[in-house]
Amino acid sequence: MNESAYNHCVNEHADHLYRFIVKNLRHEEDARDIVQSSFEKLWTNRDKIETVRAKSYLFTVGYHMMIDHIRKTKRIQLRDDFSGDDRIQYQQSNDTKSVLMKALYRLNEMQRSLVMLKDYEGYNYEEIGEIMGLNASQVKVYLHRARLTLKKYLGTKENVQ
Repeated sequence: MNESAYNHCVNEHADHLYRFIVKNLRHEEDARDIVQSSFEKLWTNRDKIETVRAKSYLFTVGYHMMIDHIRKTKRIQLRDDFSGDDRIQYQQSNDTKSVLMKALYRLNEMQRSLVMLKDYEGYNYEEIGEIMGLNASQVKVYLHRARLTLKKYLGTKENVQ
């Protein structure tokens, strides 16, 4: 991969990778850091990566960095003592987008990533398997289970109006 192919790759895939990471992490700055690190790794390994496989490589690296970040932050749990007055009270909203986002965040990291890669980014089963280190059959099974969980949550009485 030469410099112009790398620059084209940045222009073509940076927004998609960022959107995928931020939807899973729900933290913009961490998502930016992961995207930047993914592109840095692509640049470092540019001689070993074919241009046509750059998108898959970026999403694979980004996914693994995201999982590492999630594991790291789970180990570091900060507990702040807030009084009841200091807490922010959120209003419940039943608009479609917020209900869908709540449903997505009820899934575990793998299920959420599968749904996002398939339904939001449009990858096929083989590409998702390559990104996440699964075979196509596993992707289908795990995606089916994730969709059943979503269906069960979205079909509850409080979410339907």
